Amino acid sequence: MNLEKRIANIFRMSDEVWQRHAHPGSVWSRTAALPLLVVAVWSRAWWGWWSLVPVAIALFWIWVNPRLFPKPASTNHWASKAVLGERVWSDRDAVPVPQHHRRVPHILNLISALGLPFLIWGLVAFHLWSVLLGVCLVNLGKFWFLDRMVWLYEDMKDATSEYRSWLY
Repeated sequence: MNLEKRIANIFRMSDEVWQRHAHPGSVWSRTAALPLLVVAVWSRAWWGWWSLVPVAIALFWIWVNPRLFPKPASTNHWASKAVLGERVWSDRDAVPVPQHHRRVPHILNLISALGLPFLIWGLVAFHLWSVLLGVCLVNLGKFWFLDRMVWLYEDMKDATSEYRSWLY
């Protein structure tokens, strides 16, 4: 089982939750998750241990966000196709993806991961520029990854009847 499938299982991403997460509102509002988490962790400078409350709220937001929105009226949006592509990518062990899609998502996840040490160190040391660099790298990798997922979905939408049914 690949990492993305494991993460989807941890988040209990059922078919219904995936459909709800394909709502553009879910995708775009989820972009607030990292900044919310950063501010929540930084708030320990002002609130001490009470900062765990906003940290818990930010983590809850990450989990609940895909469940808050209804199934979209249409999935013919960039944001929706990004989520559909993530589903295809996480299912790549069962339905292989084309060769030209196999390497770049890993590289983009690596770019995001390279931002984490800067982000973590910046939050520990209250070093704003490190935090900003970390957030930029994480988001650069993530948004580029999402763009590749749109491309992946466009290439794979006719691979199975299930994938085809996701686009309406």
